[in-house]
Amino acid sequence: MATLSACASPPWPNPNSPNSNPDPNFLPDQSQTLDFDSLMPPQPESPPPHHHHSPDASPPESSPSLPPPSLLYLSFNQDQACFAAAADSGFRIYNCDPFRELFRRDFDGGGIGHVEMLFLCNIFALVGGGPNPQYPPNKVMIWDDHQGHCIGELSFRAAVRGVRLRRDRIIVVVEQKIFVYNFADLKLVHQIETVPNPKGLCAVSQLSDSLVLACPGLHKGQIRVEHYAQKKTKFISAHDSRIACFALTLDGQLIATASTKGTLIRIFDTDHGTLLQEVRRGANTAEICSLAFSSTAQWLAVSSDKGTVHVFSLKKHSNIPELEKTQSSSNSEAAVTLSNSSRSFIKLKGVLPKYFNSEWSVAQFHLQEGSHYTVAFGLQKNTVIILGMDGRYGLKKRLNASIDANLIQYVEGR
Repeated sequence: MATLSACASPPWPNPNSPNSNPDPNFLPDQSQTLDFDSLMPPQPESPPPHHHHSPDASPPESSPSLPPPSLLYLSFNQDQACFAAAADSGFRIYNCDPFRELFRRDFDGGGIGHVEMLFLCNIFALVGGGPNPQYPPNKVMIWDDHQGHCIGELSFRAAVRGVRLRRDRIIVVVEQKIFVYNFADLKLVHQIETVPNPKGLCAVSQLSDSLVLACPGLHKGQIRVEHYAQKKTKFISAHDSRIACFALTLDGQLIATASTKGTLIRIFDTDHGTLLQEVRRGANTAEICSLAFSSTAQWLAVSSDKGTVHVFSLKKHSNIPELEKTQSSSNSEAAVTLSNSSRSFIKLKGVLPKYFNSEWSVAQFHLQEGSHYTVAFGLQKNTVIILGMDGRYGLKKRLNASIDANLIQYVEGR
């Protein structure tokens, strides 16, 4: 069921405008790493402060302070200029560079499990979550922040696992199905069956003249790509194991995929399903938390539960045969990622196991292991942004053109 009011709203002001009062403490030539303690999981409360009173008076009863909200979900908007944080008491919107909170909406203890932005406008998609959901978890609420209330809703028989927005489409993911709606009238235009998809995996292009949607297929390790302008469906057998994560470029021409093994990342051409490149995160199994292309598709960033973020150099539109790609690695890459003993094996490609012939990251940096990190590239050239479910934000800017591994760092802010 879908309902939508006819109320129109003016656009939300651009937070990057000159009148947006940027943080005066921000230093544009340095990396900025800030944490937002109010979104950290609740910690044991400290004893209440001592109040001065007369010896004969009874100590005043201190009312228990409310615990800080728990962070439930983090997501960038479509151009990575901002990000949204959903918590068990509402949601908050932050600007990435300079880092600052733009605004927050608290719902008197009502939780938001998923919030999706639409660039920098006043419309959001909200899904209830947490121990006391503000909205039913099987509904997508269309929130107009100018009016301060929901102007539409989409109801489903199962819990909503994910939402993606374009200016002309709303894509909703449930356990084994994906629904595509027109944004203007909430009319259902397409349904897609998928394998069980508890993580709500789905990606959609953002160019107005190119609507490309990627989602899990009906078989293990399969990606389904819908080219709506061409009225064409392409199935890609990406991995032998189940799909764990994938990402599209803004134009939908390339897709990066990772399996539940988390050792190899593969980049495909979505039009023909051709494998263009294969890169290696590592040898040990890991959960890939996020994948992100740079705006020019020159770089690919990968975060994992091992507490690492890797940055790979992409060979877009290269015609090098697939076998040669999987067995090639530049000397600069080897110098960054391989030990001295490993470099000696480079001369023996084709003889050693595939592990030694893999393409490695040109840069990597280490975070706290075990936490879930979402990574993206900032609006400024060679800027990497990290969001942690532990409540931390990391930004490194002004890297050189080759993304020198010695310059990329993540400094924990306390």
